[in-house]
Amino acid sequence: MAETVDELTVTYVDDGIETTKELDKVILSKGSWATLLFRYQDWDKAKGEYGPEKYTIRRYQKRSGEYRQQSKFNISSAAQAQALIDALQGWLKAGGD
Repeated sequence: MAETVDELTVTYVDDGIETTKELDKVILSKGSWATLLFRYQDWDKAKGEYGPEKYTIRRYQKRSGEYRQQSKFNISSAAQAQALIDALQGWLKAGGD
């Protein structure tokens, strides 16, 4: 378990194979509740290579000195990521708070 926000990761190793490879992360908020955005790839065993980039937003709560995942939202494709960006940019330009 991670004790600091910087230690949080989506990297996962199964039987010596990095089945989820973290490419990057952005810490959106810190504190007793932390929110992080990850960019990652999953190992495609059939093809023997990593698949397309994916994105996930994860929310963690710190309890007893360790961060535990509470929720996640997986962005399923580059098109969905772009739609999310476009919606947020539109709201921000419109002055939404």
